[in-house]
Amino acid sequence: MLIALLATTIQSATSLLYATIGEIYSERSGILNMGVEGMMMMGAVVGFASAYNSNSLFIGLLMAMLVGALLAMLHGIITIVFRADQTVSGLALSIFGCGLANFLGQRLGPGGTSLVALSGPKLTKIAIPLLSDIPVIGPTLFNQDILTYVIYLLIPFAAYFLFKTRPGLHLRSVGENPQTADAMGINVNRTRFIYTIVGGLFAGLAGAHLSLCYSPGWTDDLTAGRGWIAIALVIFAAWNPSRAILGAILFSGIGALQFRLQAIGTDIPSPILNSLPYIFTIIALVLITWRERSNKSIGTPAALGSVYVREEKR
Repeated sequence: MLIALLATTIQSATSLLYATIGEIYSERSGILNMGVEGMMMMGAVVGFASAYNSNSLFIGLLMAMLVGALLAMLHGIITIVFRADQTVSGLALSIFGCGLANFLGQRLGPGGTSLVALSGPKLTKIAIPLLSDIPVIGPTLFNQDILTYVIYLLIPFAAYFLFKTRPGLHLRSVGENPQTADAMGINVNRTRFIYTIVGGLFAGLAGAHLSLCYSPGWTDDLTAGRGWIAIALVIFAAWNPSRAILGAILFSGIGALQFRLQAIGTDIPSPILNSLPYIFTIIALVLITWRERSNKSIGTPAALGSVYVREEKR
């Protein structure tokens, strides 16, 4: 039971980590994207529908990433080109994406039938020889799907890219002081646009992982607020990909535990169990906010949410 709980926790954390890393890239450039939930929902429905109709997981994942990128591009155009408020644009994107995904989910099956009752291709677990035989650790970490294995490599790569490479330095400089970055020859708005789209790619992929692996199939509101949790995890991780691991595992572990408690018939009412992950998130954010007030070096990008216009003092 413990091994199953740990394995489910890791699998559930995968989609959160993809969305969180994508949002870290976006926010490090200075663009706040509150539309992660909507992009994940669209990635989930488009990824599942594409995989089902093409019978190809690759096409499903590719289309999920594409739709996430397109929605992020829309957010970039609204906030970078037209200089609209980033919070308002992100919230509108989230509402639009969730509503459209639920609408399409009822009509994208064969002959316009609902996707809800359909089952199609799904990512299966792949046991790594020898490593999967290690007690406890093996079945937990090395008997997972391919996207989970990718996240093992993506997290250290994302951290290395941000803090050890010149493009990562440019990205952080744009989010910290766009005026100085511009003076150094960095195209601020282009950099912000690129990493906003990168964030959308990861959010779409996170949604596809839900509908093609963690919970194969489609149901309305499939993401169940994970996009909002991902935004919270960015703050919890202090905009550092490596620190996002702990937050994702804690949230996913609480979520997996409440499912287990319901399965064994505990006397705790199910609404209370279902709310546990979100209660934890609220508590974590309160603690992080309190810590940030007493320590100004938490890591919030100084120019996050600001509009940059060249040669204009802000």
